[in-house]
Amino acid sequence: MSMPLEVSRDEGRRRAIEELSDPLYGEHEPSLLDRFFAWLDEWLGRLVSAGDGVVPGWVWAAGLLSLIAIAVVVLVVYLRPSRNRRSDALVHEGTALSASDHRAAAERHEAAGEFAEAIAERLRAISVDLEERTIIVPRAGRTATELATEAALVLPGEAEGLLEGARIFNDVAYGDRVATAEAARTLRELDVRLASTRPTITEDPVAREGRR
Repeated sequence: MSMPLEVSRDEGRRRAIEELSDPLYGEHEPSLLDRFFAWLDEWLGRLVSAGDGVVPGWVWAAGLLSLIAIAVVVLVVYLRPSRNRRSDALVHEGTALSASDHRAAAERHEAAGEFAEAIAERLRAISVDLEERTIIVPRAGRTATELATEAALVLPGEAEGLLEGARIFNDVAYGDRVATAEAARTLRELDVRLASTRPTITEDPVAREGRR
């Protein structure tokens, strides 16, 4: 069996320059994906040939393809924005309206069956209402969970409802949960309860100690 002639570095460079100078080269240049599959095909071929005679070639190919498949799945799962990495959405992404304006928008969306929009507008109405009543301090960039956590400190009786409302808002905002009429009603009922709830004032421990 004749052995293939070894190509020198200079000869290889000359051939590459001639190939790249061909005007048709740019028109038919393979895509990045095509290059990857070509490289993968060549790499698998070399590994199968290296293991031939020791382990059957199809075993090498099956094992390598399994490893590649596992690696791809791991990368997809890792790079996919998971709930843990983006679990909290901003309450206001545009100009904040008055609480009554957000409530009116929520009512319109809910009546039209646009429950995702109704949920978003309802939580915004809750946020602005709590700020207008000075129950929480107005702050730009507040997330739904931050809103619920801060409000729950002074409205402990509604802590569970606030956290549930934030969870519904987050799930709907990120598409992890389909917006439903029941979810919109849950936010609406929370808004009604909060509107008539007064904050719990925690007495300063220093002042209490001074009266003793």
